[in-house]
Amino acid sequence: MNKRQLGESELYVSEISLGCMSLGTDLDKAKYIIDRALDAGVNYLDTADLYDFGTNEKIVGEAIKGRRDDIILGTKVGNNFTPGQEGWTWDPSKKHIKRGVKDSLQRLGTDYIDLYQLHGGTIDDPIEETIEAFEELKQEGLIREYGISSIRPNVIRRFVEKSNIASVMMQYSALDRRPEEEILDLLSDNNISVLARGPLAKGMLSSNGHEKSQEKAENGFLEYSYEEIQSITRKWQDYGSEDRTPTALALQYVLHHPALATAVFGASSLEQLEENLTYLKAAPLTEQIFGEIQTMTSPVTYQKHR
Repeated sequence: MNKRQLGESELYVSEISLGCMSLGTDLDKAKYIIDRALDAGVNYLDTADLYDFGTNEKIVGEAIKGRRDDIILGTKVGNNFTPGQEGWTWDPSKKHIKRGVKDSLQRLGTDYIDLYQLHGGTIDDPIEETIEAFEELKQEGLIREYGISSIRPNVIRRFVEKSNIASVMMQYSALDRRPEEEILDLLSDNNISVLARGPLAKGMLSSNGHEKSQEKAENGFLEYSYEEIQSITRKWQDYGSEDRTPTALALQYVLHHPALATAVFGASSLEQLEENLTYLKAAPLTEQIFGEIQTMTSPVTYQKHR
């Protein structure tokens, strides 16, 4: 599998990668999915301390025993919670981040994290304190690089200006093109990579996406009405062929922009994983098809007909 550099770092991540939030709590099942993904060439695994209140990190840690050197491991911090208790609070403080990394390292069963990400962010955060915490963790060798997970342009701009982040994880798909408005070019210009989560738009751009859209977009989706999503997902299926599944097309679309390092998909079953792995055998995405997709999925196109 092709790998792309994460920012200006020494980390190179596979073009498609596994988001572990959907793995569940069955260790054997999770290990089977992770092993299959790694054997196929996936090398980036993404989790967070908040997922199942630490349980997801434990599951991932157990599943990767003996394979740590094969993996670029990413997790997140910033949500203060107590395992076994409901709820959490936002806490981007230096104290919490430095305590959180130790808890994550223990749960993951490793002595370093490749990519440590702030799991959110607001314009009112003490950004200098947050950045200082991540920089100190790098110096201490507990993390290799750091980034943020955010869809807020104002937060992203502050980190671009003030920090040495290697990456930004954000929601991005052919049905959620908000990052294209200004953020992708900004990050590309500053040599900061994007990790795209939700590249299949809740499964609506997968190979059975039209069926899924009837449930997922019952009340519309972002700027689209239910009827518009139905029209798009029906047309999306027409792009499927022996050369490229609709799922592979969705992954190819987000990876088209030079800012992108990897498309992070979720998989709760081996079948879902295998569907995402069809990306590896897909015919290259042509500029013509990319342009057709942009036109077909453009919210402007639909707004003009309202």
